[in-house]
Amino acid sequence: MERVYIGLGSNLATPLEQLRAALAALAALPQSQLLEVSSFYASDPLGPTDQPRYVNAVAALDTTLAPLQLLDALQAIELDQGRQRKAERWGPRTLDLDILLFGQRLLDEPRLQVPHYHMHARPFVLYPLAEIATDLLLPDGRRLSALLQACPFVGLERL
Repeated sequence: MERVYIGLGSNLATPLEQLRAALAALAALPQSQLLEVSSFYASDPLGPTDQPRYVNAVAALDTTLAPLQLLDALQAIELDQGRQRKAERWGPRTLDLDILLFGQRLLDEPRLQVPHYHMHARPFVLYPLAEIATDLLLPDGRRLSALLQACPFVGLERL
């Protein structure tokens, strides 16, 4: 089993319900066990500002699935919950599930980058992650605590 951290986000179609449904789907994944979930946070959207605020969380999962198998499973959950992939980056969405960390792996594949790119600058990722992985050391040697010091708690509201 490898420890994986999944970022969850939604700003359409009752976001709190979207995240709860996604967590139930994560708990039902084969070869996986949902271990812990952070608090939910409201956050300002990245990109276009003419969209609702997001609700975000981070979940810890142990899995024997390979990284791309897990990615496929997460994208299937997104589709089941009404996600429509559009060309617009950072637009509104019913559900976004991102693999933030996959054990101590460093992955740079066309479909998957781990650690997730720009997670180091996103308070809506770092603060929920810190709730469930306080002393985390990232695969590139950085400490989560150092990333938090460089990323202020701005635009977030703990729900």
